[in-house]
Formats: sequence, structure tokens, C-alpha cells
Amino acid sequence: MPCHDADVLPYTAYLRVYEPVTAFPEPARTLWTAYADSRRRPRRIHALAAEHTEAKRRLASSPPVVVPEHESRDGYVRRSNDTIYVCPWETRLRSWLAHSRFRRETPSRLADFCVPETVSRQAEASFERWRRAEPRPLQPHILSSNWHVPLAWFVLFTAQERCLMLGEKKPRVLETPNGPSALGEPDMRSAAMASGQRTLIYVTSMGEARARVEAALPIVRVQDDDTFDKFGLSSSDLEELARWLGAFAPDALLELDYGGLVHLLDDGTLTADESAAELSVALAATARRERELSVAMY
Repeated sequence: MPCHDADVLPYTAYLRVYEPVTAFPEPARTLWTAYADSRRRPRRIHALAAEHTEAKRRLASSPPVVVPEHESRDGYVRRSNDTIYVCPWETRLRSWLAHSRFRRETPSRLADFCVPETVSRQAEASFERWRRAEPRPLQPHILSSNWHVPLAWFVLFTAQERCLMLGEKKPRVLETPNGPSALGEPDMRSAAMASGQRTLIYVTSMGEARARVEAALPIVRVQDDDTFDKFGLSSSDLEELARWLGAFAPDALLELDYGGLVHLLDDGTLTADESAAELSVALAATARRERELSVAMY
């Protein structure tokens, strides 16, 4: 894990599912409803920093605490058409999954140097106990990606659903002939304006996201020249994404947040970044067997 200045967020992008509070069973439904109205909960503009600070505090202890003892009671909150949507942080579950991935993908000697073997074994044992006691799909509401946004994530969104804030008084929303998307637009604008922060976010409905994955899958599957795979997009990526989306309420909202990645790019690059639109063109060109246009869009 790279070290960061205290004021700089990790260079990580996030894909979040916000479910309506009515999708949660009791007593979670009542708890999340009260949480949304609480003045003590971390506000959106501070949430990433709060998560990062908590993680640094745990990892800086001796020995490091790779997984918190209890699950987080915090979450991201959105409101749309008088409906409250919540995306739980699920810090404990996400830490377990991240630790498992770290152990799989890192040479054992290096992994043991970063996290003592005894600590790793304790984390693995506690995860196994939790899985036996909680027979639920391991589908956290938040996916993360370090240093880049996976191409498959862009399949879920369109240019109309993009909102860019460069720290100005007004958010810069990518306009199209049909105008900006109405979905979540007041919330996106108010969040960006209230923060005054550097932010790039896409928001769409779960129904739209699932439909776009379903439409893209046959296009990617029929390729026999590895056009997509060589650029980092495969049918297995989309199938895995579809399975993840299928674990949540059909009336949920989906958010792609560039997170700390916005600090790696200058204003001009962020403004010119139309990745979702370009991938959409690439898919359409591939469906028409226009290989040159498809490759150019990548």
C-alpha cells in the first residue's frame, strides 16, 4: 500500500450501490432511516477522508489491525424523490476481502513482511467464523480499484450521467443534445457545490446499469480477435459485474466515483475525459464490425 500525505486521499476509484432503505430488513431499515437524519454521521464531503483516516490508524498500530473488530455502522446517503438511499461502508467485510486478495496476489515473503503471518492467520480465521455464522453472498455495496477505473465500469454509464467539479462555484456537467440526465442531478449538483472539492462522478439507476451490461455482453462475447481483451475488457469482466449487480435491489442507484484519482489529472485532462461515451462508441462500432473506429475509441 503506497504512503500518502495526510491531506491526500488514496488514488482509488469506487463503484457504489445505494439501496432504498425499504430494501433493508428490520432492524437495519429503521437504523438506516434514523442514521440518514443524524447530524453526527460523516457527511459526503468528509466520508472518504474519514474512512482513510480510520484505515491508516488501524494499519499503523503494532501489530497492524488489518480487519476491524466490528462492522462499520456508517454509510453514504443519497436522497431522490423523497426516497432515502444508503450505501453501507461495510468496512469489515471489505477489509476481509481485500486481505484475502492481497494474500493471493502477493508473494508470501513480501506479504509476511507487510502483514505478520500471525496477524494474517487471525484475520483468515475470523473471516471463516463470520462466513459460517453469516450465510450471505460476499457482495459488498462498494467495489474499489487502485490507480485506474476498470473499463467494465464505464459500460454502466452514459455521458449524460457525468458530473465534474473542479473546485469552482458551479459543477461542470457534460452537456449533450438531450441535456443532462435528470436522475440524481439535484443531488449531484448540491453535493459538488457544497464540497467545493475536486470530484468526478457518474450516477445511474440499477435498471439502466443492468440493461447496459446485458446489451454489451453479446458484443464482447462474439469477438474472436481479442479486440476488447487486449484493452482490458472481457466477457468475464462483464459477467462478474452482472453477478454483483444482481445481488441488490432492482430500484437501487449506482455511482462511479473517481475518488482520489482526480488528483492525478489536471483540469484539462479531467474536462476532456469522456471515457463512458467513448466506450459506448467502441461497443457500437464493434457490433457493426467497424474495427478501426472501435480501436480508435480505446
